[in-house]
Amino acid sequence: MTKIVGTLGPKSRSVEIISDCLKAGMSELQVVNKTEHPISLEADTKVILTPDQDKPATSNLLPINYHGLSKAVKKGDTIFIGQYLFTGNETTSVWLEVDEVCSEDVVCLIKNSATLSGTLYTLHVSQIRIDMPTLTDKDKEVISIWGVQNNIDILSLSYTRHAEDIRHARSFLSKLGELNQTQIFAKIENIEGLTHFDEILQEADGIIFSRGNLGIDLPPEKVFLFQKAAVYKCNMMGKP
Repeated sequence: MTKIVGTLGPKSRSVEIISDCLKAGMSELQVVNKTEHPISLEADTKVILTPDQDKPATSNLLPINYHGLSKAVKKGDTIFIGQYLFTGNETTSVWLEVDEVCSEDVVCLIKNSATLSGTLYTLHVSQIRIDMPTLTDKDKEVISIWGVQNNIDILSLSYTRHAEDIRHARSFLSKLGELNQTQIFAKIENIEGLTHFDEILQEADGIIFSRGNLGIDLPPEKVFLFQKAAVYKCNMMGKP
């Protein structure tokens, strides 16, 4: 049976709104936390991406949670920062072009004006593998505390790249005891996940297909074709 997953933000957290959503058919939800301090980025100006998270985010400096970015990119590479597929019309996502690398910092030219209004944004470098663990230390901390307290049913594993990511997450959950029955849904968000889709499907309890993030690496029309193939394989395996 098809389920509707809703996203609750700062303006949709009242009891009345949540109640109306449930009555309308929403059966699952995800919560997005955003700050009230938007950052404006102007086209044709420069911004520095730094792994120093002690520095405040400004229109000239954006802290990121990855220390290896400066080693993964080179001059001319494109970087996307946003939450969804960029269509060229909205102003909440931004494309950057790497101008130079200075130690651990990456200086970028801003290609389009945008306003970043949330604390959790995706940084995506087209066609480049970012060597980060699928489950970070912060993820594990949140799962072991909040996840255990709320006995979560499903763990959505963002940026699943291969089957080992699922096995690692399942091993971590089993060590928590209370979450050894928690299902793991692999979220396919980049080329690497598509390349290893079959092995991921074997290990995961379900699949989440992130068309927005995949649309950064692939033309939108190809995302649709991969989605149809993925749904067919999931149906054949009896997995959502």
